[in-house]
Amino acid sequence: MSDIAPPPRRGVLVTGASRGIGRAVATAFAAAGDRVAVHYASRREDAEATLQGLAGDGHVLVGGDVSDPAAAARIVDEAVAGLGGTLHVLVNNAAVNLAQPIAEISYEDWQAVWERTVAVNLTGTANVSYCAARHMIDAGVRDGRIVNVGSRGAYRGEPDHPAYGATKAGVHALGQSLAVALAPHGIAVASVAPGFVATERVADRVTEETLRQSPFGRVARPEEIAAAVRHLASPEATWSSGAVLDVNGASYLR
Repeated sequence: MSDIAPPPRRGVLVTGASRGIGRAVATAFAAAGDRVAVHYASRREDAEATLQGLAGDGHVLVGGDVSDPAAAARIVDEAVAGLGGTLHVLVNNAAVNLAQPIAEISYEDWQAVWERTVAVNLTGTANVSYCAARHMIDAGVRDGRIVNVGSRGAYRGEPDHPAYGATKAGVHALGQSLAVALAPHGIAVASVAPGFVATERVADRVTEETLRQSPFGRVARPEEIAAAVRHLASPEATWSSGAVLDVNGASYLR
């Protein structure tokens, strides 16, 4: 028998885990032996499919709109309770990506898209992060992790989705601020910045031109983003706190 003890099971909350990148992230953590809280906003059936597909046991389903401050707090509380009382890792993946081409959209719709996008992508991420971080601090978790799913669009630009690009830039900046604020508490914070990923949400936007953006001639698989997230949440990645890791297949270099 081996004398090497298996790594401890961590409690992991993945927001926006109904499908796509979130599902792949939840699957990766569960495959590593962690307990996962699968969060969804409206796609409960998809989230249940994610939950049922996870390896291991001890996983839980958590619903709620992160743009609602009360719901954001409840999401974290329910995740903590469902995961056995301790949350070690938060992955902020919940987001909306609404089109708003400035030459075509009305001023009223322009404002509505901005308000919704900021509420979910930036304020929601900030509120969930606050609640998760305060739980980690109060529970004495000294190896906590927060990983944000940002976007290449924060740097490359999103001409038809400017609110999305702007809020993802804000998410990157938020993560860097939290990295400094939470380091004294043993909590590391980092972000990934994917380019196009082969998910249901962007399937209609993947064209031959999109494929040519990367010298690999393709877009990312969700599992490739999940692998980067898992690395940044690992004990070995403490010194990557504050980093924004580009995961775009050399489609945009900075």
